[in-house]
Amino acid sequence: MKIRRVVVAALGVLIIVGVGFSAYALLTVGDGGETSAPQPAAAGAPLGVTEPLARGEYLARAADCIACHTLPGRQPFSGGVAFKMPFGTIYSSNITADKKTGIGAWSDDDFVRALHAGVGKNGEPLYPAFPYTSYTALSRDDVLAIRAYLFSLPAVHAPAMPNELSFPYSQRWGLSYWNALFLRKQRFQPAPGHSPAWNRGAYLATALGHCNECHTPRNILYALKHELELAGEVLQGWKAYNITSDKTYGIGGWTDQQLADYLGKGHANGRGAASGPMGEVVQNSLQYLAPEDIAALVTYLRSVKPQQGQAGSEIADHPQTVLASTADSPGADEMAHKDLGQQLFEGACAGCHLWNGQGRQSEAAALVGTQAVNDAQACNLTQVILQGSQLQTAYGEVFMPSFGGAYSDTEVAALSNFVLAHFGGKQGKLTAEDVAKLRTQ
Repeated sequence: MKIRRVVVAALGVLIIVGVGFSAYALLTVGDGGETSAPQPAAAGAPLGVTEPLARGEYLARAADCIACHTLPGRQPFSGGVAFKMPFGTIYSSNITADKKTGIGAWSDDDFVRALHAGVGKNGEPLYPAFPYTSYTALSRDDVLAIRAYLFSLPAVHAPAMPNELSFPYSQRWGLSYWNALFLRKQRFQPAPGHSPAWNRGAYLATALGHCNECHTPRNILYALKHELELAGEVLQGWKAYNITSDKTYGIGGWTDQQLADYLGKGHANGRGAASGPMGEVVQNSLQYLAPEDIAALVTYLRSVKPQQGQAGSEIADHPQTVLASTADSPGADEMAHKDLGQQLFEGACAGCHLWNGQGRQSEAAALVGTQAVNDAQACNLTQVILQGSQLQTAYGEVFMPSFGGAYSDTEVAALSNFVLAHFGGKQGKLTAEDVAKLRTQ
């Protein structure tokens, strides 16, 4: 609540600043990009993807457009996905070629301006839940290839859902001020001194894949804290983990193979399986990238400045409780002191995950060494217990049923805390109130 009051006060000051500065900020928006800049070598689709629409489809997948613009059970790209922000709920728009409710009446320049400058067809500033602060780095050729692909798909009549934002967040003119402060309209340029693979990985991660938008903390005005690039952030009840090169808190200790498997397949031996929003990224986007692009992402991520995490969230590969366990039973101390969480794990979880955390039948069920069971906040661990997890890739399916309907908030908290203690050696402090809050996110 304190943060919310600070944000309200800050935006109130912006309103007092007046329409004069707003007009200035609008003038700075422009169309966001030149019309004839050469295509950087790091941009585009892989050389093997030459057919124009196939190229646009590849780029749209790399940008993961479908995840934010498609509701389960509805037509692709027809919008309506809810994004719960600290200041209200924003719904994604219809980006099919429907002329009345989609983008069918948008010109090439309209579409480019939206991605490069965060401005809609009629000059209205777009909310930065749409990651135009990352897409602004895309080449014009790539933006237009994505547009061509979207326009090749069936048009869907799907009126926009009205956003649910309180004053002053509902005032779009304030976004012009926000853009003037935080939007840097610069196309990607290859960094000298780095390999073609590194530059390709940088383009995929920063422009197309917009990893920053989830994995980088934000300030009170919802702008990215670039000094903490990819250090991890909690969004809508899920944690996007630290993916910097830090060996203790990030992915610096992962092998190249583990990183490639996690990105391309959604599971890495000894590191766990992707779930929640990251699982969606793998399912909708990353699994479709060419092997050389996955390798380029690994190359780039290896170089990201290391960022420390929260003390106590270090990965414990072999906590004493696991070492004392066998596949079929916990250690003697735990056997003698069963609490509610352990009883729940024994009844519903041990059959698949095993007491030693190695997983039965599927390596995706292994828990030892995963970030979820080592994060004392237990965000993702609790969300998976509540919602379950399902990831479908060309390499198979990873599935876990949900227990949110079967267990009370008290039971879910107890189970999460036990899993943290047993498999991560962490002292879980999750309460029933914490679980109740997570259910609403």
